[in-house]
Amino acid sequence: MALARPRPRLGDLIEISRFGYEHWAIYVGDGYVVHLAPPSEIAGAGAASVLSALTNKAIVKKELLSVVAGRDNYRVNNKHDDRYIPLPSDKIVKRAKELVGQELPYSLTSDNCEHFVNNLRYGVSRSDQVTGAFTTVGVAAGLLAAASLVGILLARSKREKQ
Repeated sequence: MALARPRPRLGDLIEISRFGYEHWAIYVGDGYVVHLAPPSEIAGAGAASVLSALTNKAIVKKELLSVVAGRDNYRVNNKHDDRYIPLPSDKIVKRAKELVGQELPYSLTSDNCEHFVNNLRYGVSRSDQVTGAFTTVGVAAGLLAAASLVGILLARSKREKQ
């Protein structure tokens, strides 16, 4: 039995679960989405899309959601509607369609597909994937520093006892 796919509305954010990351698009009607696609962004590419880290440009594309998602799961995820007021759906769709075909700057940390769709829906460029990754790296670095400090203090204490 196949899972029912969600029915998006105009201007909805679509989160597509890829292997190791989420790809984002914005629904513009009749089964189509607009998304920022670095050269390596291919449905089902999985880890191959890590190559997007090596590019600094991406193309805004309008494609069928079914093609962009491929076999990957997707969902409507307007996750910031409680924090930001979404722009009117007709304005979101108009802005998205006006960008189709344009080459835009691309960066995993500051200009990725999630920044792109959040800017279209809310007028705010943000990526929780990036924020989450930086938080994880920061916590790991803090734990490593704390462990190093404990090791230094234990070594110093051992030397002083000798």
